[in-house]
Amino acid sequence: MAPVSIREVAARAGVSPGTVSNVLNRPEKVAAATRERVERAVRELGFVRHGSASSLRAGRTRTIGLSVIDIGNPFFTEVAAGVEDVASELGYAVILGNSAGDPAKEERNLLVLAEQRVRGVLITPTGDDPAPVDRIRARGIDLVLVDHPAHRPDMCSVAVDDVAGGSLAAAHLLDRGARRIAYVGGPPSIRQCRDRLEGARRVVRRAGTDRVPALAELVVPAMTGRCGQEAAEALLAERPLPDAVFCANDLLALGLLRGLLQAGVRVPGDVALIGYDDIDFAAASAVTLTSIRQPTRRLGRIATRLLLDECGDPEGHVHQQITFHPELVVRESTARPPD
Repeated sequence: MAPVSIREVAARAGVSPGTVSNVLNRPEKVAAATRERVERAVRELGFVRHGSASSLRAGRTRTIGLSVIDIGNPFFTEVAAGVEDVASELGYAVILGNSAGDPAKEERNLLVLAEQRVRGVLITPTGDDPAPVDRIRARGIDLVLVDHPAHRPDMCSVAVDDVAGGSLAAAHLLDRGARRIAYVGGPPSIRQCRDRLEGARRVVRRAGTDRVPALAELVVPAMTGRCGQEAAEALLAERPLPDAVFCANDLLALGLLRGLLQAGVRVPGDVALIGYDDIDFAAASAVTLTSIRQPTRRLGRIATRLLLDECGDPEGHVHQQITFHPELVVRESTARPPD
């Protein structure tokens, strides 16, 4: 039996062959009702396109790349889910790369994505060096930054104001009556850690040394639960204990929470604790965790739409730098002690 042709699909759907081609290759350009009609005809006739041939003709596959710095962090898992939501809706597949915070690995991942002829790339970069991003764009591949501001007019980005988030966290601890506040976060090379710490510092400086003598700062090598437990051991080795701790993400906070509870420290009675990201585990821990919430899945969705808009109209596309504001979610870990 001869394979079904595009012309047969077009006849069944009542559209032109060009419209069928657009649905297969550029579905974002076709009205939803028309797209649905063509897709129904494809299913009914059992049409299968020759993927490699169409990719060669178009110069790009129907895939997009996503490069994140830590797929083990539920924050990035949710971002990836948002990316997949939109990509799937518009007929794209997603190739995921995990840099694990290693610039060299990130560079290799980007090279592989370029070799796979992806339509575009979404990336949470490992650092502030623009060279890897510029190199892939020089190959003619569109790119959008995710969870990282662009700070340049020729590029799209979707990010969260982490300085504001750090300020929210520290202000909440001060409102609760904290006087000895510690910050636990990853290396300053990570932009999110740097900004969250800066936000906390600003609030503590405004409070004045009479109220908060200083913000104790503890840098850990990675933003993981294990490093959070190690941070708890480091804090317990010093006296006096801080009466409040702000962790740069929830995984650190949950690891630190476990370490404190195992040592007999009461949370929030002895130490109030706040994290960042508001991952699902934050509301399910032994002591539910106060956190700074980000619109995680929405970051992925909007970034993907920006990328595919740019791929569809690279000349007329207006680059957007979208910044969301985080919100405080109060739970048991910072509850005020009874009078």
